[in-house]
Amino acid sequence: MNWLTQHVWLIPLLPLVAAGILAVTPRTQRRFASGLAISALASAALLSLVAFVATLAPGYTRTVVNTPWFTAGELTLHLGWILDPLSAAMLVMITFVGSLIFIFSTGYLAEDPNYARFFGFLSLFAAAMLGLVIANSLLVLFVCWELVGVASYLLIGFWFTKPSAAEAAKKAFLTTRIGDLGLFTALLWLNSETGTLLCYDHGRGCLETTALSGLVAQTTVLGLTMSAAISLLAFWGAAGKSGQLPLHVWLPDAMEGPTPVSALIHAATMVAAGVFLTARLYPLLSAAPGADGLAFSTATPALVTIAWVGAITAVLAALCALAQNDLKRILAYSTVSQLGLMFVGVATGGPAVGMLHLLTHAFFKALLFLGAGSVIHANHHEQDIRRLGGLRRFMPVTFATYAVGMMALSGIPIFFAGFWSKDAVLHGALEWPVSRGPFILCVIGAVLTAFYMTRQICFVFLGEPRAPHSGSHGHAEPHESPAVMTAPLVILAACTVLLSLVCTPFWPALEHYLSGPSEDGHEITAGLWALLALSTVASFIGVGLAAWAYQSVRTSNTSTDPWARRYPSVAAVLHQAFGVDALYAATVRRIGWGLAQAAAWLDRWLWVGLVDLVQTLGQVSGWLSRKVDEEALNGGFDAGCASTQATGNWLSRLQNGRAPRYLRFVAVGMMLLTLWLILGRNAG
Repeated sequence: MNWLTQHVWLIPLLPLVAAGILAVTPRTQRRFASGLAISALASAALLSLVAFVATLAPGYTRTVVNTPWFTAGELTLHLGWILDPLSAAMLVMITFVGSLIFIFSTGYLAEDPNYARFFGFLSLFAAAMLGLVIANSLLVLFVCWELVGVASYLLIGFWFTKPSAAEAAKKAFLTTRIGDLGLFTALLWLNSETGTLLCYDHGRGCLETTALSGLVAQTTVLGLTMSAAISLLAFWGAAGKSGQLPLHVWLPDAMEGPTPVSALIHAATMVAAGVFLTARLYPLLSAAPGADGLAFSTATPALVTIAWVGAITAVLAALCALAQNDLKRILAYSTVSQLGLMFVGVATGGPAVGMLHLLTHAFFKALLFLGAGSVIHANHHEQDIRRLGGLRRFMPVTFATYAVGMMALSGIPIFFAGFWSKDAVLHGALEWPVSRGPFILCVIGAVLTAFYMTRQICFVFLGEPRAPHSGSHGHAEPHESPAVMTAPLVILAACTVLLSLVCTPFWPALEHYLSGPSEDGHEITAGLWALLALSTVASFIGVGLAAWAYQSVRTSNTSTDPWARRYPSVAAVLHQAFGVDALYAATVRRIGWGLAQAAAWLDRWLWVGLVDLVQTLGQVSGWLSRKVDEEALNGGFDAGCASTQATGNWLSRLQNGRAPRYLRFVAVGMMLLTLWLILGRNAG
C-alpha cells in the first residue's frame, strides 16, 4: 500500500488550489491562468495514475480513511475518503480527459476576454468532481455534488451577456436542484436510520451488512422496504444530475455554454455523476429481504425503476436527436440517451457494466464534442448542420477523429470501445430476469443512435459546402483547427480505439477490474455470439438507413432534410422533443407563475394589510396612551400639585416670621377661648 492511498484527498486539492489562485488573478494574466490550471490538473492526473496502479495489486478491494470533522453533543460528523477500483478509474478518466479539454480550451477561447476566469471555473469544477468520486462520506459527496452544480451554472452561463446562455444556466441549476431535493432527503433519512453517512466504516457503514439488514427489515409507504424508499429518492437526485426523464430538459439547453464546457460537463464528468452515484450506492439499491435477513437482487423496486427509466430515456432522447439541426444539440440528446443505457447497465448487469460504458463513453463523447467545437471554431461559430457540409476536405484531421467517435458511439465493431461497452449493457439487459423490455428498447436505441450520427456526418462532413465562404459576409473558407485543438482530438481517438482491447468479452480486463475479484465477466457462449451479431446488425441497419435516406445530402449541397420533408409532422414533434418543454411551460411553469402571483397578492393585500392594520392599531393605541398620559395622568397630577402648592402658599403666609402678627393671632385666640369658656359655663 503506497502513501497516496492514504492521502488521496491531495488529488482534488491541486485543482482546488488553482481555482482559488485564479479567483484573484487579473484578467490580463492569460498565459499564467491556463498554465496553472493545466499544470494542476495534469499533476492530479499523475497522482491519479499512481493511485490507480496501487489498486491493481492482487486482492486489493479498497482503502478507507475516515476522520472526525466536528462534534455537536452526541452527534459526530466524519469526513471520509475512499480509494477502490470504482473511484480510481474515475480519477484517471476525469483528470486525463479533463487535461485534454483544458488544452483544447486554450485554442478555442484564445480570443475570449474572460479567458482567465474560464480556467478558474474549469478548475473549480474539476476539483468538485474529483472530490465527489473519492468521497466515502455521503455528506462530503453531497457537498461536492452541489459544488459541481454551482460550477456547471457558472460554466453554462459563462457568456452571460447572451440571454439564451443565462437562461440555460438558470434552467440547469433549478432543474438539477429539484433532483437534489430527493438526494438530500434520502441522505437525511439514511442518516436517521443508520446513524452514519459513511459508506464503509469497518462494518458500521451505511452500505455495509449491519445497516442494510436493518433497512430491509423495515417497511414504509406502499409496502416498500426502507432501503427501497431511500434508494428511489437517491435515484431522483441521480436522474436530475444525469438528465433522465422527466428531469432531462436542462441538458440540451446547456449547449449554450462554450463547447469545451459541453465536452467536460455533458460528456465525461458531471452528467455521469448520477450513474456513479447509483454504482456507489448499489449495495443499498440491490438490498432485499432474504432467508437470512439480507439478500441482494437485481429485481428490487429501485433497480426495476432505474432500468425502465433508463431504457425509455435512451429511446426517447435518441428519437429527439433524429430531428435536431444544431450540431451540439444532437450530441446533447445523444448524451441523454447514452446515460440511459448506463443506468440500464447498472440496474441489470451491475455497477461494472454501467461504469464500463460510462468510461468508454467519456472518451468518445468528449472526442465528438471537441470535434464539434473544432468545426464550430473553423466555420465562424456556425452550428446548424444544414449550413455546413463538405468539411472532410477542409478539416481532414477533425473529420478522421470525428469519424472514430461517430463509429464508437454508433456501435461499429470491432475496433471501437463503444461497441463492446454497449454490448455489455445489452448482455446485462438480456439476462435480466425481470423483463426483456429494457433490452428491446436498448436495441431500438442502438439503431437510432447509428442513424442520427450517420445523418450528422452526412450533413457536416460529406456532400458539398453549404455555408457562405469568401466573398459572402466576409467569411473565409473553413480551415483546420490549430494543433493545440487537433492534438487532443487525435489522443482521444487513439484512446477510443485502444480501450477496445480491454473491453471485449474475450479479455474483459476493465470490467473485471471494476467488478472486483469475486465476480466474473461474460462467458463466451453461443448466446453471446448471437448478441454480438445482433448488436452489429442493429448498428449497420442504422448506418445503412441513414446513408440511404440522406443520399442526396451526401452527394450535393442541398440543405433540405429529405426525411423531415417527407414526414414534416413527425419531424416537428421530434424537433420539439415531444413537447415536454412546452408541457412544462403550460403546467409547471404556469402553476409556478400562478403561485407566485398568489403569493404576491397575499403579500400585497393580506400580509401588507395585516401589517398596516397592526400599524394603525399601534398608532391608535399610542394616541390613546398619549391622551391618558398627558390629559388624565399628567393633568390630575398637575392639578394635585397646583392645589398642594396653593395650600402651601396660603399656609406660608401664616409663618412669615413677623412677631406682631403672631401676637395678634395669639390675642385673637385668647379672646375666642375666653368667650367659649364663658359661654360654656353659662350654658351649664
